[in-house]
Amino acid sequence: MPTSFSVKPGRNDPCPCGSGKKYKRCCLPKTAESEETLWARERAASDDLSRAILRYAERKFGMCILDAWDDFHLGQPDSLDHPDFDEGQIFFPYFLFHWTPTRPRGRRTGATRGGVIAKAFMLENARRLTEMQRQVLEQSMTQPLTFYEVISSHPGERIVLRDILTGQEKAVREHTASKTVENGDIIFAQVLPMQGITTLGCCAPVRIPPRMKAEVIALRKKLRRKAKRENGEIWAQDLARYENDIREVYLNIRDLLNTPPRICNTDGDPLVLHTITFEIESPQAAFEALAPLAKGLSKEQLLSNAEYDADGRLRKTELDWIKRGNRKFKTWDNTILGTIRILDRSLVAEVNSEKRAVRLRSEIEKRLGATVVHKSTVMKSYEELMEREEEEASPGAEQDRAELEEFLQDPEIQKRGRELVQRQLEAWVDEKVPILGGRTPMQAVKDPDGREIVEALLNEFERRTDETSPGFIRPDFTVLRRRLNLPQKNL
Repeated sequence: MPTSFSVKPGRNDPCPCGSGKKYKRCCLPKTAESEETLWARERAASDDLSRAILRYAERKFGMCILDAWDDFHLGQPDSLDHPDFDEGQIFFPYFLFHWTPTRPRGRRTGATRGGVIAKAFMLENARRLTEMQRQVLEQSMTQPLTFYEVISSHPGERIVLRDILTGQEKAVREHTASKTVENGDIIFAQVLPMQGITTLGCCAPVRIPPRMKAEVIALRKKLRRKAKRENGEIWAQDLARYENDIREVYLNIRDLLNTPPRICNTDGDPLVLHTITFEIESPQAAFEALAPLAKGLSKEQLLSNAEYDADGRLRKTELDWIKRGNRKFKTWDNTILGTIRILDRSLVAEVNSEKRAVRLRSEIEKRLGATVVHKSTVMKSYEELMEREEEEASPGAEQDRAELEEFLQDPEIQKRGRELVQRQLEAWVDEKVPILGGRTPMQAVKDPDGREIVEALLNEFERRTDETSPGFIRPDFTVLRRRLNLPQKNL
């Protein structure tokens, strides 16, 4: 069974020493002072040791660093540019404390006792090391790198971590990371259990979002099969035995997070704006032929903002290409696929993907026949559109934003926005989700692994909503958690 640490008493709880006083008025100050002193000593010993072993490695193993870099990436050296990642933060601990050249992948048995550099350094410098430095060195050599989920964080003091692979929980004294992580984050790190204190040995520079937990759970399933234990548990020594499998998943996650998102429309097609221009013979004839493309709207509605010439003939109008429903968002009544603008003898259609462009051009030429001539098609990628928007900021942009903000202050608009977002959120429960193996969230929560993934996805949704959505349209996630029989999130 997964083990866990004993949770410390709260500040206002009775002191465990039996004095009858509150913990904060009795032993807390002495404990806090003791932990802080231990942490400072461990940090100083760790910093001194790191500088010493790095100098030693430069002298004795400097020519090996490229081989170690290759091994770190499992024979596939990093080919991506990671401008935001300080990879040395995780590579150098691997090089100094774990790397052994030409070690067959996946062939390790038992607990590791460190790499060649750490072993050689210890043999030559054992008598010079302090007791605290010796502890740090031994733990750095033997403790595995694994995936930890942040259970709780006390900024500037400590974080509580759960090893996703083994289920073990650890309270870690940590000043810096505790200020940057959020509950539900995943870190790829090494934890050092020292005498009287547990600290963070090294940590990858990537803060892994909750949605990536599915990748780690897939790894856990794989390691359970390899371990072949009746109860399906993964033990601490398994993490050392399968360190390459674990690091491979970290490298894959790192690359996924560094890959620019693929921007798609609701059909799942890459977002590329197509502007298709035609020459037409008659605005009225073109409108009559194309009006049926605006499903659900009458001709009177479509012509509400039309313009006519002096003789009363139609010269300018606009209509949307609309279809009923939406494949991605089941709660939508319809979907606007494109826009058609008619002005005198010119017809311009705009859509946001290649597939839609092909379909709409075919519809226009089929419906207008010989009375329409295709003149040009201009394509712009999403990236080009964003660059142009930045370069050509509209003088009226500030006014447009102000008008939008004023529009969104309307209580009726806010109510309709909340209702729409809530419907979309609740419909998700019964939608098939690729990351759940094609199952719906309602189906996935019936097994423990699926339940973990669904809860992680919900944590991600809530976080994104808090970051990007106006407060007045924030959906009620408690409804979803009740439907899925998941615990409510502590606020």
